[in-house]
Amino acid sequence: MAVKENVNLTKSSPNRGGILKFFREVKAEVKRITWPSKNDTKKALIAVGVVVLIYIILVGGLDYIFQNLFEFILKFK
Repeated sequence: MAVKENVNLTKSSPNRGGILKFFREVKAEVKRITWPSKNDTKKALIAVGVVVLIYIILVGGLDYIFQNLFEFILKFK
């Protein structure tokens, strides 16, 4: 989502303009952002949710298997 633009770099002091200039530039940059549509955001949210659920099931299943395996092995010691 990058935008190509000619940038003028001047050799002025870094504190010139101060904090207000910084926030004006931040506001200008935020306006240039191309935000995803509501539909794209829903799709991404669903994809993340599915991956998280798969991860939870996988890690939980492995935890359950190894817990029972170690209990079984340590029972005979």
